[in-house]
Amino acid sequence: MTTPLVEASAISRRFSRGLDYAERLARMMGANVEERVVHAVDGVSLAVNPGEVVGLVGESGCGKSTLGRIMAGILPPSDGVMRWQGRDVSTQGRSEAKAARLASQMIFQDPMSSLNPRKTIMDIIGEAPVAHGLVRRNEAADMVTALMQRVGLDPSYLKRYPHQFSGGQRQRIGIARALAVKPRFIICDESVSALDVSIQAQILNLFMELKQELGLTYLFISHDLGVVKHISDRVAIMYLGRIVESAPADAFFAAPNHPYTIALLSEVPTIKQRRRQFNPVKGEIPSPLHPPSGCHFHPRCPNAFDRCRIERPVLREIAPGHISACHLNDTPGKTPATAALSATY
Repeated sequence: MTTPLVEASAISRRFSRGLDYAERLARMMGANVEERVVHAVDGVSLAVNPGEVVGLVGESGCGKSTLGRIMAGILPPSDGVMRWQGRDVSTQGRSEAKAARLASQMIFQDPMSSLNPRKTIMDIIGEAPVAHGLVRRNEAADMVTALMQRVGLDPSYLKRYPHQFSGGQRQRIGIARALAVKPRFIICDESVSALDVSIQAQILNLFMELKQELGLTYLFISHDLGVVKHISDRVAIMYLGRIVESAPADAFFAAPNHPYTIALLSEVPTIKQRRRQFNPVKGEIPSPLHPPSGCHFHPRCPNAFDRCRIERPVLREIAPGHISACHLNDTPGKTPATAALSATY
């Protein structure tokens, strides 16, 4: 079997805020004041193979961006193991760790926030490769010119600033900046969600062209299933810090299994269902400060039963390459797909 390029194994990430002086004093006096802990990522395992495009989908606040930052090496995990080409990143030497960090780059959702407004495009794209010794300073201009042409920008704009570009052009600058250090793995965090539909198509086509030309591997984070279907080889669905289903793209869209996935796909607009009434998933995603016990989706699932409220479902294979975490898969004569026929979300 192919060794994954990058692999997250039982990764968790918690963000905690300690009590201030007044809160500690109040607790000493008997007040029910606790330290706040956000469970952003909860025991996630996800592997991305070389040359693969994995689409990571979920509602806002489910932890997908946090997972992307952990896989990019920007954030350390609270628990679990991150592996690069099968090697635990925590055991890497200094030079090996540096190479792994440069090989993993991230393209962010809002290029206006991620680009330094006080620097020219020449400095934004050329700074990292010069700082890491990938090119000499006197060669940086030629390198930046070539990158701008590759992502579809006019090289004569080298001395301009981010505010002088449109949203689509700024995203291309972000792509060029990521490519400048010659990465192998790119995490795209909602990188087309803020763009017009026509510009989205251009950027998606650019991603696929770069994949073919440079042999890139992508983790494509999005909430748009239509975009994910267009670009992904494999799809993973995330809900409140956990992966609930993962499958090859064709199998995923043809036969979804988890109730949450079924609910999401049932509301994607199609020509065949254009007269169907829109029925979104009921309820709001629970707070990661106090996630539900058992299956995190059970407060919103119309098929939930007692076991769902107590026991966390494990991901298990239901078809070749297709894994899902739902107790209905263990119930004789009943699956999430058959239960969804009579359920109302």
